[in-house]
Amino acid sequence: MDTAVEEGVDVLSLSLGGGSEPFGADGIAVGAFGAIQNAIFVSCSAGNSGPMILTVGASTIDRSIRATAKLGNNQEFFGESLFQPQLSPQTFWPLVYPSKDGNQSSAVCAPESLENVDVKGKIVLVEEGQVVKDAGGIGMILANEELDGYSTIADAHVLPASHVSYSDGVSIKSYINSTSSPTTMLYFEGTIIGVKTAPVVSSFSSRGPSLASPAILKPDIIGPGVCILAAWPVSVENETNTKATFNVISGTSMSCPHLSGIAALLKSAHPDWSPAAIKSAIMTTADLVNLDGKPIVDERLLPADILAAGAGHVNPSRASDPGLVYDIQPDDYIPCVVWRKVKCSEVQSIPKAQLNYPSFSIIFGPQTQTYTTTITNFGPATSSYTVSVTPPPGVDITVSPSTIIFTKAKQTATYKVSFTKTSKGKNEKTSVQGHLKWDSDQHQLEAQYYSYSQTRTRRQSWW
Repeated sequence: MDTAVEEGVDVLSLSLGGGSEPFGADGIAVGAFGAIQNAIFVSCSAGNSGPMILTVGASTIDRSIRATAKLGNNQEFFGESLFQPQLSPQTFWPLVYPSKDGNQSSAVCAPESLENVDVKGKIVLVEEGQVVKDAGGIGMILANEELDGYSTIADAHVLPASHVSYSDGVSIKSYINSTSSPTTMLYFEGTIIGVKTAPVVSSFSSRGPSLASPAILKPDIIGPGVCILAAWPVSVENETNTKATFNVISGTSMSCPHLSGIAALLKSAHPDWSPAAIKSAIMTTADLVNLDGKPIVDERLLPADILAAGAGHVNPSRASDPGLVYDIQPDDYIPCVVWRKVKCSEVQSIPKAQLNYPSFSIIFGPQTQTYTTTITNFGPATSSYTVSVTPPPGVDITVSPSTIIFTKAKQTATYKVSFTKTSKGKNEKTSVQGHLKWDSDQHQLEAQYYSYSQTRTRRQSWW
């Protein structure tokens, strides 16, 4: 990272992720701090959670590479597969579930697990394809574990396949158990465009909070990271005489470069914007609804909370004109991570929770907590903004002033927001969330906040 800084890059895109640790001991966080001191934007896959890093989760796009499984009872289940062979859509094949009798190694298709299972000429309900192919299987249905819910991926399978959801897998197993001769056919419909549930937060996308610093809300944003078509160094079909070296890959390693590219576009359009201003513009203009106008959901098809979706799904067009931004100077990060000698008497110590971040994360105690935040006018020189708040049950929120008037470009203004935990609402949840929005005739600036009780503990999982 230091070498890239020395070479004068504008954006650092790191498709890396890992566990949460103190920023001073996190090489990526330290490297990112060195980068933003040189006005270099840093985007990382969810898992790296430093305050100077744009931490990116993964969501689906509106494209599905359809592979449909039709059972002998005429039930249809829409799955996905990048491998789209030409199979007869009129032929039903025997369907077998190797672990029907409790053989779990067969369920995951461990090596040699199908030696004593007759799968030749059959379609197999399993989790891995090469073993099925080696055993003579004609195809497979790949069913999710419960943890992955409705998240499916179009992989370059080695044989005809359909990757279906956990719920669909349960239904298929039920069908297998209901008849002595279960059958199925697989047919492939190519690319389907216009999936209205997109974006959906994928099951593999890392969830918050940041264990190293719960006072900084993570992840920051979600972006396209499921079934992303891109260049690949070799043919996925092992063909040597082809220029069609492309593949479809999924992961936060795919969503991170999307945001890096968006940051590069914003930096090109606004060369005077700091890395923090770019991050603020991305976060405060994010979408909270899917293509159908409904709240963004997660792999369970339940509304995705901000520990899954962050500020929401990136909207590049809106990010180019955010109106207001939360800007941060490099020295403001010093209390979080330091890699150089500083004279402490000359550095203002800003608690992490008071960092001028585009979101709030509050650990509730018995006292009211008040934060002073600075916003900068990147919109019209003369403009007026009025605040609106959506508080969760059990929390009182006050903002002062409630209206801010700007008279020139790049003018700054401060406001105070106070959070008080109340007895009303009897909220039994360990965490709650809400929104604070500044509205003008031309812009909306939205800052999400998350809060949880100091007396509760939370566990973070990384995927």
